[in-house]
Amino acid sequence: MSDILTDRQREVLECIRQHLQETGMAPTRAEIAELMGFQSKNAASDHLRALERKGHIRIHNDRSRGIQLLDNENVNEDEVPLLGKVAAGLPIEAIENIERSIAVPQGLFRQRPTYMLRVQGDSMKDVGILDGDLIAVRKSNMARSGQIVVARIDDEVTVKTLRMEKSGILLMPANDAYEPIRVSPDELVIEGIFIGLIRDADPR
Repeated sequence: MSDILTDRQREVLECIRQHLQETGMAPTRAEIAELMGFQSKNAASDHLRALERKGHIRIHNDRSRGIQLLDNENVNEDEVPLLGKVAAGLPIEAIENIERSIAVPQGLFRQRPTYMLRVQGDSMKDVGILDGDLIAVRKSNMARSGQIVVARIDDEVTVKTLRMEKSGILLMPANDAYEPIRVSPDELVIEGIFIGLIRDADPR
């Protein structure tokens, strides 16, 4: 069997790469089917298996969105610490200790995460961040308006979309059941930037 990609396989690979760059997450099979105009998820799965056989991706069946790009033959895993929990509903008290380490395949996210946090609540469900997800975070004390951030207010942390307006700073949920959180610059600390997520298959 030839290792040369067909035009359609090349398009699927580029679709995966663009989705990672734009969202920080690999697409699901259903999303690939929709983006590529396939009739079913099975067609997407066939292309993914072909891309894996030809050495361009690795599929992690134990993870939702577990498509790993293998550009540059970079197939190793990083151990990334899982730090406590972060609220995606109402803020909860930050837990500083490391619960455990997560093996994160290199290439799973567009950037290497500094740490992972477990989401509690459903206030970010409309952007695909669900209760129990592990979000990948790149440590940073600065963020742009429109980015999803991990923010600390006093000793509490939450994950929200940062919105900076002339009238002030808002932490925006992605669920109409929740209200935006208005904060002043002197009480808000940016802990990191959301760069992706995994659905943990071992939620100990």
